[in-house]
Amino acid sequence: MAVVAALVLLVEAVGIVVLNGIMARLVQGQNMSLDGLDPKVMVGGTWGLGIGGGLFLLLCSVLLLLTGVRDRAPGRFARVVLISCAVLHGVLGALTVGLVGWPAFAFMMVVLALVVLPLVAYGKRPRPDARPAGPSEPDAPAAGAEPATA
Repeated sequence: MAVVAALVLLVEAVGIVVLNGIMARLVQGQNMSLDGLDPKVMVGGTWGLGIGGGLFLLLCSVLLLLTGVRDRAPGRFARVVLISCAVLHGVLGALTVGLVGWPAFAFMMVVLALVVLPLVAYGKRPRPDARPAGPSEPDAPAAGAEPATA
């Protein structure tokens, strides 16, 4: 599942960069200002957001791919990044209901589930050299202790 999530996030990263590139071209072609803001600043901001978002999703994709290939739980840094990616998808999913529609919301929730699933599916595994904390039999007397006689 982690590899599938990595591929979906990779496609989403490319889509975010392309979408922001199209929006930047539209803003540049209109040559309009928003409340006195320079159009070049808006174009630069749109490109910056697109590239930054794409790089973030690419990082999440690489972390999920490593998780899937190694077949073990992500580390602390990867967990923080993937949790922030999940929160981002949850918030964006809530926004897309009103702005884009239910199909976009459904897509965002599928991606959210794909990001969260590796976080909960790969639990902590016991170390192979770890021994149980207590005695193997709960009613066994301690070593060197004499059995009680009645």
